[in-house]
Amino acid sequence: MTVRERAGLALLHRLDPETAHRLSLIALRAGFAPLPGPVTSPRLATTLAGLVLPNPVGLAAGYDKNAEAVTALARAGFGFVEAGAVTPLPQPGNPRPRLFRLAGDRAVINRFGFNNDGAAAIAARLAAARRARGRNAVPVGLNLGANRDSPDRAGDFARVLATCGPHIDFATVNVSSPNTERLRDLQGPAALAALLAGVLATRDGLARRIPVFLKIAPDLSDAEIEAVAETALAAGIDGIIATNTTLARDGLASPLAREAGGLSGAPLFARSTRVLARLHRATGGRLPLVGTGGIATAGDALAKIRAGASAVQLYTALVWGGLSLAAGIARGLDALLAREGFASIAEATGTDRDRWL
Repeated sequence: MTVRERAGLALLHRLDPETAHRLSLIALRAGFAPLPGPVTSPRLATTLAGLVLPNPVGLAAGYDKNAEAVTALARAGFGFVEAGAVTPLPQPGNPRPRLFRLAGDRAVINRFGFNNDGAAAIAARLAAARRARGRNAVPVGLNLGANRDSPDRAGDFARVLATCGPHIDFATVNVSSPNTERLRDLQGPAALAALLAGVLATRDGLARRIPVFLKIAPDLSDAEIEAVAETALAAGIDGIIATNTTLARDGLASPLAREAGGLSGAPLFARSTRVLARLHRATGGRLPLVGTGGIATAGDALAKIRAGASAVQLYTALVWGGLSLAAGIARGLDALLAREGFASIAEATGTDRDRWL
């Protein structure tokens, strides 16, 4: 991390977390953040459900909710970038305050509630960003959500994809946010099968086929993980992201731990990695998995890969590590793969899965 980036983070940490988040996006668009371009090597370069990635370290949804900075983020060292979540209609989300830093726990609690500008506005930004990035850029995807007051939440996911699909490289069905009431109920087998069928039918109607992923919660039982795996395989989706934020509060020191919302960051690492490993076992390695939850170092990224991930995503660790953390983790991962004798990400995937079961 440069002196300039360290000073910028120190300033942001003196502000309300949501204000700091907003200012970081403004600074990024204005060019005040490190943008090293693609970080890659023969070991790091990989494919994920047909997406060609320079490295397997992606940005998780939640940072750039409204696709305002994807052009810059695609040059920040990530191997892929996910914007959103996006709903068909604009919505303000939950009342503020709704974002809390738990510095001593290296964690964040949020209860944003899918605040976003709506699919039409975000589709226009994604289209402009796609033109600016060119054809061979880092893949940019979109997290699909549902409006809080929608009479057809399952249909909302397909509606967002129909609007934004022509301008993205992949889409993620987010039925695992804890901040929209009863959204997680859509992870049940029957509801999930119907939802995915609608999304995939919409995807198949696009001029260009894109992968569709499913993002699941970390609070599922083993039986629920098995059911999700079975449903995902039967539906024919392209991969699963494990996991979203948790409602658990085990072992937290901060008094802010009592705040409602989803917990992300370091305390989520073990829980989300166990779900990832169980999902890898349940799918028999037939679906690519993306590991997310608590990644802050190259060692964390490799642990997710060895537990079953074909790629990883991070977000919360950027609060303390800055945007340069992405490139640093990618370079560190390259060194770790070399040291442990792996010639590729695929060669390392799942090699330590059973330790987490």
